[in-house]
Amino acid sequence: MAKPIVAIVGKPNVGKSTLFNRIARQRIAIVQDEPGVTRDRLYCDVEWLNNHFTLIDTGGIDIGEDIITRQVREQAQIAIEEADVIVFVVDGREGLTAADEDVANVLRKTDKKVILCVNKIDDHLAAEAHVWEFYALGLGDPVAVSAEHGRNIGDLLDQIVVALPKVSETEDEDLLKLAIVGRPNVGKSSLVNKFLGENRVIVSDIPGTTRDAIDTYFTRGEQKYLLIDTAGLRRRKKIEEEVERYSVIRTLRAIDRSDIAILMLDATEGLTEQDKKIAGYAHEGGKGMIIVVNKWDLVEKDSNTMRDFEQEIRAGLQFLSYAPIVFISALTGQRVHQVLDLADQVSEYQNLRISTGRLNTLIQDAVAMNQAPSDKGVRLKIYYVTQAQVKPPVFLIYVNYKELMHFSYLRYLENQIREEYEFIGTPIILSVKERQGND
Repeated sequence: MAKPIVAIVGKPNVGKSTLFNRIARQRIAIVQDEPGVTRDRLYCDVEWLNNHFTLIDTGGIDIGEDIITRQVREQAQIAIEEADVIVFVVDGREGLTAADEDVANVLRKTDKKVILCVNKIDDHLAAEAHVWEFYALGLGDPVAVSAEHGRNIGDLLDQIVVALPKVSETEDEDLLKLAIVGRPNVGKSSLVNKFLGENRVIVSDIPGTTRDAIDTYFTRGEQKYLLIDTAGLRRRKKIEEEVERYSVIRTLRAIDRSDIAILMLDATEGLTEQDKKIAGYAHEGGKGMIIVVNKWDLVEKDSNTMRDFEQEIRAGLQFLSYAPIVFISALTGQRVHQVLDLADQVSEYQNLRISTGRLNTLIQDAVAMNQAPSDKGVRLKIYYVTQAQVKPPVFLIYVNYKELMHFSYLRYLENQIREEYEFIGTPIILSVKERQGND
């Protein structure tokens, strides 16, 4: 299920990034702290009062000779279209400006819920003196905060969660949801068309949960699929870089809704930073992953080309060592059938359950081969391990003292589990718990 999106908008220097960082540091959802995971400060997953949403920092809205330039209008419009809730930040010290009014005019034309946030208000006296004039924007009661000092951030979050849409998404449990993601022009649409053209069993094109997105249902054999379309991410010729970076919002939402993210790379360009960011988001979300290198027909090859290219991907995406890589040509159809074969396989591993007995035998053997770490004469003791969930598989490891579990040893245990059960294409999460009454 896709998390609602909350976008922070406003002109430069009103404290949007400070507000974003304040909320992210205090309320960010649990994220795996692993080397090699690239995190984009554009977004973070937030939890408040058991409500989850994705917070987007849209950066500064530049002021041009015509108040807001065409480029800025495009930036703001993308954020507005994709968000469920908009937090409009203004500067309480500076007061109401013409630029604020221009942004408000844009926001009033949308049917989205807008929360007016007056920042840089450090005390009640300042609030009384500086907040009243913002009522003129016609966006309801302002929320006076100080992002720098953390004042009234809880009140702002309360208003955000009240405004969040109530999402109810019921889908066939047998439906395998695939998000084909990647940078513009890597061949996402060509791959979708090849899937549908080869299988010739399109059921319907149904509007998805995001504006302008189309969900395509089809079947192959007995397996039913949902293709979550992100093909709308088109890079117009010479489009401004800032506009392009906001289009990633659609990709994030598509990944949230998916079971498996199919990350497409361009063989003629190799791995880019944007690819790493998309991959990191899917990994941290616990999604299944398949890496598809497209346009392989355009690459000059020798006997080592595929191996060298794969090594380059592995080096750049070390945290995705479990993800299979397939080299295809969506244009010619080369190896395209392998992508869906892999998706079926990854789905099986996502739903794999290991019995507690077998799991503990495996971990005991691993400890016997490589002794658990110790500190100041106290050795880590693993009492037992059990699997708590699937999609992604989560394993609870009960120990005497959590702080004795070094990251390297936890990775060793994960490798032992993978050596036995593979878990191709799916992250597995090892959660260390401290058992009460340690001896």
